[in-house]
Amino acid sequence: MKGQNKLFIAIIIALVIGVGIGGVVHTQAPESAESFSKNIKLLGTVFIRLVQMIIAPLVFTTLVVGIAKMSDIKMIGRVGTKAMLWFISASLISLFIGLILVNWLEPGHVTKLPIQDAASAEELLKTSKGFSMEDFVKHIIPKSIFEAFATNEVLQIVVFSIMFGIALANLGEEYSQPVIKLFDIIAHGILKMVGYIMWFAPLGVLGAIAAVVATNGFEIFKVYAIYLRDFFFALGILWLVLLLVGYLILGNRLFELLRRIKEPLLIAFSTTSSEAVFPKLVEELERFGCNNRVVSFILPLGYSFNLDGSMMYMTFASIFIAQIYGIEMTVGQQITMLLVLMLTSKGIAGVPRASLVIIVATCSMFGIPPEGIALILPIDHFCDMGRSMTNVLGNALATSAVSKWEGQLENHGGNM
Repeated sequence: MKGQNKLFIAIIIALVIGVGIGGVVHTQAPESAESFSKNIKLLGTVFIRLVQMIIAPLVFTTLVVGIAKMSDIKMIGRVGTKAMLWFISASLISLFIGLILVNWLEPGHVTKLPIQDAASAEELLKTSKGFSMEDFVKHIIPKSIFEAFATNEVLQIVVFSIMFGIALANLGEEYSQPVIKLFDIIAHGILKMVGYIMWFAPLGVLGAIAAVVATNGFEIFKVYAIYLRDFFFALGILWLVLLLVGYLILGNRLFELLRRIKEPLLIAFSTTSSEAVFPKLVEELERFGCNNRVVSFILPLGYSFNLDGSMMYMTFASIFIAQIYGIEMTVGQQITMLLVLMLTSKGIAGVPRASLVIIVATCSMFGIPPEGIALILPIDHFCDMGRSMTNVLGNALATSAVSKWEGQLENHGGNM
């Protein structure tokens, strides 16, 4: 725990230093802000790439081992069903909270945002035009497992891993045990690498924060104060709901879980990447006492199907853009939009800025000018901080809850 606390403190210090350095550059040397941001952002890029390097092999080995060790197909089905029920329920609750609060707070009616150049949204507009059911299916089913590994398509790796794990589970111990043992060793070797990589997190956090503040300065917080205030208020409500459900299931152990995942939460918040903390989250959930087979099975699924913060943001941002343009939507239209978002958002976790792509596609579908996405692009980084941290919390709670329901949540930490 001493090492964990040192890392946590180092990240906090890096966060403060990053804001300070970025602020100084923005105010004292604005002409060099762009080049400074480009260079210091490399620290964050290096950290993210180090983590991305181990995501695919870690998901593959842990998921295959987790399923193969279950050996009981009924157990796989039971755990999978419980997980999907949690994911669907949490997604609907997140969408509803976003929908209710954006209608109540009406940030689009009271906020006078500077109209952004729609050119900044062109890339997203182009990306969203290709969205279709065919693309959705192609994104889920891998054409080649090697291509999925090369592009870090987590959902495709999950699909292959589940099928391969079930096949191993039904192969018989004589054939399956050597393979399972090999993958188990590889998984723990990769988890050992996590410890080394995480010590680069403070530099990654410093680089990411300094770059944003140097480019945008502190003014961006003032300009978008109402939108950010309302969005983070909505996130706070979502956190209260998630933590209340977590307390009902885990009892006082919820506080132990929060202590365990404080570093992943902070890293996700600082780097705007829930993917960056996946390996660390696996490690901490096992130490918390979650069964490693359940963790290996549920967490990769959660990263594709259980993104609570992103789900809430989709309804919030979509209705906000409609409010900005003075478009009134009936309750029926908004409920339809919610159900559309529920379906279209699944399985696109690997797409960069996935939430924005789905928002653009949804706006087009409901007659809302998709160019409106340009209005929120300048502060999407800050919203993404909250989204990413909430996604990590939601997946940690889902994994812990299913472990508890399965009667496989140990009181004094799991085996590593």
